[in-house]
Amino acid sequence: MVTWTAFAEAAPEMAEAGRRLFYQVGVGLGFLATLRPGGGPRLHPICPIVSEAGLHAFIQPSPKRDDLIRRGQYALHAFPHEATDDEFAVLGRAVLVEDAAVRATVIAAFHRTAEQEAEATLFEFRIERALLIAYRRRGDPQPDRRWWHAPR
Repeated sequence: MVTWTAFAEAAPEMAEAGRRLFYQVGVGLGFLATLRPGGGPRLHPICPIVSEAGLHAFIQPSPKRDDLIRRGQYALHAFPHEATDDEFAVLGRAVLVEDAAVRATVIAAFHRTAEQEAEATLFEFRIERALLIAYRRRGDPQPDRRWWHAPR
């Protein structure tokens, strides 16, 4: 598993396309899938943050936060692109972040204040695999599919 920074160094075009899809409406938007205690899926929209510190999200006290603390496994999918149906997803393990400097960097990139995120838990999303599907036009039957796997 690697950080967003390592992923972006290994697959820069794919990472940039993914970043654009996360931020296509201005703020980062994606669907976070986690695993419930019984193993079933849980899916919620979140605001992923891509910054110089990596790929992160602030998660308020909630069942999805508890899922990440308990198992850490996740899938994060960008909102579908309105014009082309392009897709981007990363899968891996979320890691709790307690470093104050990293937290400050992510807060600044999110354009929030420490007070606004005081109750939120910060997670870094480490990447095991990434998927980018790029269509030349909406409904294209032959999209360009690219998988990326972290080195073992």
